[in-house]
Amino acid sequence: MDPAPAVQLDRLTKTFRVRRSRGAGMVSRLRDFVHPETHDVLAVDALSFSIRHGERVAFIGPNGAGKSTTLKMLAGILHPDSGEARVLGLVPSRQRRELAFQLGTVFGQRSQLWYQLPPRDTFELLGRVYEIDAVAHRLRIQSLTRLFELEPFLDTPVRQLSLGERMRCEIVASLLHGPRLLFLDEPTIGLDVSAKATIQALLRAESDRDAVTLLLTSHDTGDMEKICDRVIVISGGRLLWDGSIVDLRRRYLTSKRVTIWSETERLQIAIPGVRTITAAGYRAEYDVALNVTTVGHVVDAALKQGSIRDLAIEDAPLDAVIRALYATSATAGSSADVAASRNADVAAGLPPSLTLRRTAEASAEAGQARPRERTTP
Repeated sequence: MDPAPAVQLDRLTKTFRVRRSRGAGMVSRLRDFVHPETHDVLAVDALSFSIRHGERVAFIGPNGAGKSTTLKMLAGILHPDSGEARVLGLVPSRQRRELAFQLGTVFGQRSQLWYQLPPRDTFELLGRVYEIDAVAHRLRIQSLTRLFELEPFLDTPVRQLSLGERMRCEIVASLLHGPRLLFLDEPTIGLDVSAKATIQALLRAESDRDAVTLLLTSHDTGDMEKICDRVIVISGGRLLWDGSIVDLRRRYLTSKRVTIWSETERLQIAIPGVRTITAAGYRAEYDVALNVTTVGHVVDAALKQGSIRDLAIEDAPLDAVIRALYATSATAGSSADVAASRNADVAAGLPPSLTLRRTAEASAEAGQARPRERTTP
């Protein structure tokens, strides 16, 4: 395994110059044409992180956060204004051709397959594109076909395949040349639950088998949890969070939701830090603040009133945790932090069991994620 990281970003920065309209009138449009007014939009702002070989990382952020711009710089499509990026030991902006032979991409909403041809023909064509030895390429197709179970439809035109079957072929097409790094953009979008689980399991298996580094961008938190072990969150072009999904939950969750099915028709639990959400018909649901009390105290209090038939203890879903992180970023540094934080919670539609840890450290980190603009005449 290479000692250097698979991906290394050091204060990567990218700015776009955008025209600003003076108005809708004829005079304003003429002035815009003769002497345009522009402003610089900072899309990526001194972004730094690294990814080890074989890691599976979710790279996420709200719309306009700078994800696409960052990925384009990693692929060599865009050149950074400043800072440095190295991917698999190469500088993408200067060594794009060499890097292309070591990268694979899977786009859930774009296809690299020829719709009128069966997958087998597309695979053969891609072998020519990547200049792969014919014998080695044939063995690679056979290996991936068995692994992804493509035999039943390998000779069926792509236009006749189901979405799940097509996505399996898309992934195989991206893996044929043996990439060391795979970019995944919404790889399971539109799939049913069964097909989605299959794709997620296959991606993890391929990463484990060949130590392929996965970089996933997705709004589907199920993909993040099932495929990735680490999450990088950016907002306003700056790093907002970099750590494991488990740590993300632990930091931004200070409560749990406890549901109790009891022999007692209506439980009465009055413990500081415990809020009753519903309590009727032998079923009660509570929001438990873990910094005040424990789930065990709630269960003990319920047992004193009667037998428990069933019990469920849940965290907030990951998408709510991520919305909470975005809300923290949006409200950090405000002159009325407490009020703004509450308003952000409501606006984000967070569930009652989710409580944000708005510490000084978290606010300072989130405050760095604000987008900045420079105006030029």
